[in-house]
Amino acid sequence: MPRGKTKNNEKPNGNNKSTALGFEAKLWAMADKLRSNMDAAEYKHVVLGLIFLKFISDKFNAKYEDLKARQDTDFTDPEERDEYVAENVFWVPKGARWQDIQDRATTAEIGQIVDDAMRAIEAENPTLEGVLPKNYARADLDKRLLGEVINLVGKIELVAKEAHHQGNDLLGRTYEYFIGQFAAAEGKKGGQFYTPARVVELLVRMIEPYKGRVYDPCCGSGGMFVQSEKFVEAHGGGRDDLSVYGQESNPQTWRLAKMNLAIRGITANLGPRAADTFHDDLHKDLKADFILANPPFNISDWGGERRRSDVRWKLGVPPVSNANFAWVQHMVHHLAPHGLAGFILANGSLSSNQSGEGEIRAEMIRHDIVDCIVSLPSQLFYTTQIPVCMWFLARDKSNGLLRDKRLRDRRGETLFIDARSLGHMETRTLRALSSPNEVEEGKESDIGKVVEAYHAWREGRSDYADVPGFCRSVKNEEIESHGFVLTPGRYVGAAKIEDEGAPFTERFAELRARLAEQQKAALQLDALIANCLSSVAAND
Repeated sequence: MPRGKTKNNEKPNGNNKSTALGFEAKLWAMADKLRSNMDAAEYKHVVLGLIFLKFISDKFNAKYEDLKARQDTDFTDPEERDEYVAENVFWVPKGARWQDIQDRATTAEIGQIVDDAMRAIEAENPTLEGVLPKNYARADLDKRLLGEVINLVGKIELVAKEAHHQGNDLLGRTYEYFIGQFAAAEGKKGGQFYTPARVVELLVRMIEPYKGRVYDPCCGSGGMFVQSEKFVEAHGGGRDDLSVYGQESNPQTWRLAKMNLAIRGITANLGPRAADTFHDDLHKDLKADFILANPPFNISDWGGERRRSDVRWKLGVPPVSNANFAWVQHMVHHLAPHGLAGFILANGSLSSNQSGEGEIRAEMIRHDIVDCIVSLPSQLFYTTQIPVCMWFLARDKSNGLLRDKRLRDRRGETLFIDARSLGHMETRTLRALSSPNEVEEGKESDIGKVVEAYHAWREGRSDYADVPGFCRSVKNEEIESHGFVLTPGRYVGAAKIEDEGAPFTERFAELRARLAEQQKAALQLDALIANCLSSVAAND
């Protein structure tokens, strides 16, 4: 597949902002009203489980109708399980199909009916074993509420018919939208399973996972994989171009990821269970072409005291008090010789010298595996208000030259990008980066600006140039002279001040006159304050 630079006016999948937030937003508004006093973290599994059940039923029904139409000529049996399994369609037994459930949505037994359906589907589809939620019959779940949500989710089919063959994508988009909305509703807790879509998009566009093995060692609900698949399809590739590997330690989030990927038709190896990446690496022999991750920041209770000797710590033993550089070295360990990694860390990782972190960072520069560092603005995440950064690593820059003829020899150099001024406030507390998918043609988006700078630098294109205050290519020797601190602001300098066009002598005279006026006003204000204080003292 030809690899070209990221266009600022791309419209992947043909979905721009006008179509992406129509039905999904209305459905969320209706579903949220039904939530009543139920906690968002609990309600999340109620709704997302039903959307998944609706999805596999719709897929099953489409195949069922196709087999039924061919029954007289091909002698096919719509109730033959193997016909579905052969085409990777989940087999949904009688009684567990959506219409069977919706027909009984208003009955008092609806909770048990849904639980039984989930168990029946798991029993018939081994890949879903232990994945689906099965607690709809619990006493504290309002069955009237459950019935209303079932009827609400049932309406997705009406829109799918209008969109013709796009029904599956609609369900996938609805599921993805709901995951984001639940993360917002849960706040800090929700951010543990969800990385904002624009942040993921920036990571994906930077490393361009066209073909090969993609890995996320802390995959949350699977958003990195969904965006990677979208990227491949938008550039003319197919889903078989990527092999997906992931791991997640939280059992509920692991199930969420399995459903999220299944609803998108993405085949992924997330291991047989939820497991801790540091202490139970489920992909020990994996060497990935691309790694994308948003590991939890500054985790102090990661059990580092039990892993002082580990094959992954080739650059130095990470501190027990902070898992940041344990995550970094885990990813370096799992990179293929030509692999690229992009991940998010707290800004402290760029400059901390505590407990050997500075030496690990120095070894990364000495081994020349740091390709690019990007400082991001604050308030991009539900979990934290602090600004964060993106690291991009190339396992072997010289190997990359052989793999991709577009690349320029950037050995011994690192690109620094300061993107802290980018983005806009989407809510009172949450900032968002603009995407190439949503800006007018010819205008530059926040994501497009960062991506274009990196790709132009990496490829040695003529349109790359250091931009004061934004980006600069730095030799590793200079980084060493700064004590291996990787904070972009230290290297990119200050942005140029726009020339106002007037001669310096004129502007100096104006500034001096303005200063004289301000000093005069200050004296007057001081006198006024002194008079007020005197009056107060006299009255006392």
